[in-house]
Amino acid sequence: MDQKKTKHRETIIYIAKKLGQLVLSLLVLSLLVFFISRLAPGDPLRAYYGEAVERMSPQQLVAAEERLGLNDNLIAQYVDWAGRALCGDFGISYQYKQPALDVIKQVCGNTLALAGVSFFLIFALGLLLAVFCVRHEGRPIDRLICKAGVAANSIPEFFAALILILIFSVNLNLLPQSGAHSIGIATVGGTQAGALHLLGDWALHLVLPVSAIVISHLWYCAYMMRNKLSDEISKEYVLLCKVKGLSQRQIIYKHCLKNIMPSVISIMAIFLPHLLGGAYVVELVFSYPGLGRLGVESAQYHDYNLLMLVCLITGAAVIMANMAAQIVNERLDPAISLERGRML
Repeated sequence: MDQKKTKHRETIIYIAKKLGQLVLSLLVLSLLVFFISRLAPGDPLRAYYGEAVERMSPQQLVAAEERLGLNDNLIAQYVDWAGRALCGDFGISYQYKQPALDVIKQVCGNTLALAGVSFFLIFALGLLLAVFCVRHEGRPIDRLICKAGVAANSIPEFFAALILILIFSVNLNLLPQSGAHSIGIATVGGTQAGALHLLGDWALHLVLPVSAIVISHLWYCAYMMRNKLSDEISKEYVLLCKVKGLSQRQIIYKHCLKNIMPSVISIMAIFLPHLLGGAYVVELVFSYPGLGRLGVESAQYHDYNLLMLVCLITGAAVIMANMAAQIVNERLDPAISLERGRML
């Protein structure tokens, strides 16, 4: 009974520490983004009022700043913003003239789809590629894949995106080169056929952006998983499995992959910031309505409230992914849980 209470207490302390780390990280991130964005040169009033700012009198400018909460010192502005943010009010987007959270809701699904599909393909294909290379290690096909992978990994996302647009959109005219939907697609009726047509059009617009991300990042993950798997297959227990008559395929799929899975999950967590950065760049090239494009526009137009929200969502996604990977690793590898218990 005492052991159960101790374990329960350790779990509560562990969860509290994780939540504390998350809150502290988001607090530091919000402080950095808030002060850097406001100290950067630019006029947020122009983003909200447009060219009408030039015709405003000094009294009107003061009133406009007071309306947007820009007349106080930076510390007071941050305290006011943080207090409202804790209540779910992230302010008005200066550019779109509506709550920043509503603007985010309109495009966050597009970024989730782009990043989610890319994430799944990169790790599914990366794992298959790693297994294939290990099974043919040292052979010409392995060396060819390694050289091609290094070359592909050296291609920046924006350049891969431009090449894909040139080939498949401009020259072959097979795939759309911008947006998330075709013009006028929203007018399709609410029938089942219309919904399928809408879904197909959306998937078609994802092909090139996803391909650009996969081309630029696939070998990064495949190479790390290949190295982990290659190290695992050289261990002593693999020799014992061979003595028992197991084939290389059985050894890899039944034993080695299971043993390297905590490392694979760690690689996935480490890779997430790279994936989000690549997705944001690709969104700009393809004029894809998502968080990356929104973040760049908000920085360009000094839309402080929208920029803060985009940065916080991105930061929270990265931090929570790393925490989730650590928790899953502890479930898969009891040694990590034991070490965590000692640290507590």
